[in-house]
Amino acid sequence: MGKLVCRIELDKKDGLILTVENGDASITQTIVMDGTSITSTVKGKSETSTITQKQDGIAVKCKTFTLDAETITCESEKKTLHKSGEDFDINSGKNLNISAASDAKYKAVNTTMESTVETVAKGSQAATLKLSGSESVLEGISIKLDSKGMLDLLSNGIATLKGTIVKIKDIVKLG
Repeated sequence: MGKLVCRIELDKKDGLILTVENGDASITQTIVMDGTSITSTVKGKSETSTITQKQDGIAVKCKTFTLDAETITCESEKKTLHKSGEDFDINSGKNLNISAASDAKYKAVNTTMESTVETVAKGSQAATLKLSGSESVLEGISIKLDSKGMLDLLSNGIATLKGTIVKIKDIVKLG
């Protein structure tokens, strides 16, 4: 690495400016403290990253942001937004726990839930499970509907019960 050019500028209007220039790598590092914010900038041949700290917030602008820690805690007293212009992956080496004190909503063009052992959808004692769609809603190799009380099957159109063998057990009341 060649020599670095280092400058310290003190100005009663512009504040403190620290500059380090690396001519061999075409990189300039600058820290500006202007009395209201601290701005750290690293400018290279093709990319620039900036960290700006003000009294009420910190903004980071860069091509790649990496956070590597043993434990991370993120909390906000108000709204939190995580957004991606492309794929958004969440991975856990163990359990993934998601909870909400109120409603939870999920919306997508297509949804796939996959379990290797068991999938459970469960609510409180008064909960209602609703599945709806404009096409087939339930299909699989084997489907079992098990009610601890009354089971109503209702169709506003034609109802068809079809099988290679159809078994109806216990008391049958038609009418």
